[in-house]
Amino acid sequence: MASGPAGRSFPLLSSLLVLFGLSAGQPPFEAFKAGHSASSLPAAASVAPLRRYLLYDVNPPEGFNLRRDVYIRIASLIKTLLKNEAWVLVLPPWGRLYHWQSPDIHQIRIPWSEFFDVPGLSKNIPVIEYEQFIAESGGPFINQVYVLQNYAEGWKEGTWEEKIDERPCIDQLTYSTDSQNYYRGWFWGYEETRGLKLTCLSVQGSTSVIAPLLLNISARSVMLDRAENLLHDHYGGKDYWDTRRSMVFARHLRMVGNLFRTEHLNSTDEKDRTQYDENWTKMKVKLGTAKGGPYLGVHLRRKDFIWGHRNDVPSIEGAVKKIQGLLKSHKLERVFVATDAIVEEIEKLKRLLPEMIRFEPTWEEIELYKDGGIAIIDQWICAHARYFIGTSVSTFSFRIHEEREILGFDPKTTYNRFCGDEERNCEQPTHWKIVY
Repeated sequence: MASGPAGRSFPLLSSLLVLFGLSAGQPPFEAFKAGHSASSLPAAASVAPLRRYLLYDVNPPEGFNLRRDVYIRIASLIKTLLKNEAWVLVLPPWGRLYHWQSPDIHQIRIPWSEFFDVPGLSKNIPVIEYEQFIAESGGPFINQVYVLQNYAEGWKEGTWEEKIDERPCIDQLTYSTDSQNYYRGWFWGYEETRGLKLTCLSVQGSTSVIAPLLLNISARSVMLDRAENLLHDHYGGKDYWDTRRSMVFARHLRMVGNLFRTEHLNSTDEKDRTQYDENWTKMKVKLGTAKGGPYLGVHLRRKDFIWGHRNDVPSIEGAVKKIQGLLKSHKLERVFVATDAIVEEIEKLKRLLPEMIRFEPTWEEIELYKDGGIAIIDQWICAHARYFIGTSVSTFSFRIHEEREILGFDPKTTYNRFCGDEERNCEQPTHWKIVY
């Protein structure tokens, strides 16, 4: 059993009942749903065996929330490709991320359904899990692997242009060839996967720059490695927000977060005016209508940010001072803190900030939800706070901003960040207004 800071228990059994109780109610997965029905695609799309598969991966050190941003970019590419041919995006299994450091937990080959509502994703673009790709395409073979890289010569200021060229590989490849000249690599922990061809591409531009190439090759399955090298086609526009809104957290994780809110923070959707529609396409909430629970939400990034962003990350004492000021000004008595701080810093926070409440999972809950699921629960709770303050340039905080924007919070309660103890020009986050 997990105990909250106030000593109230959060039973694992409740979580298990939540998890298994919903499985029977999940709708069957379909590759094509609203927005991309078979009739709206080229004729080939109505025959599943003829569709083509796009796979992708990201630079290994990149974290969970940056990878969610790359998904939005690749979804835009799929929409471009669908104007001409029937494509489906193969969701890259999760695993081996820097922040997922819980010991003795199996955290590879994790399907997207562990963290997100896959039927919800498919209301935006056609998607399938990786193991469905293996079953549907005839085996763990990827016809063409493209490793994306920058141009070796760089680019001159003032001469930016979108371009793509086949070039010699700049960095040492993380792939090797076997006795059959197939390419072996990480492939999301699926050691049996092989790439039949591998090419390095220098790219400069948004995701659509690669579309003509993909439409003019015959490979049925194509993987883009280092996909973070592609930029957004329409950052902040309707296409961006449609994809972002489709990234609904898995229902079992949202329910665990909601139960914690109810038991420890006196927070419910009814009282907080944060009603949530399971079908994201039906959610259109006016900004300022959400009230939020009677608590302050905090994301305090530590670890590598302490030395990587020294000027705009506060000390523990500086963070506590800011939190206490916000509690007083907003007449709140509780603060929910999501942080990656080390044990010693957390103990210090508890001493200095007795109002602090955290979601502290047991080992069994970490094993059940994985580190990624625990992070989502933290984000979900922060997203429902009366007022939120995050960490500068943290993608974890960015994703909370977006979640609160979707829920309809006043931007003044969302786009806030901690300042460094000595920071003179403490610029606050930009408000990226939701577009429907």
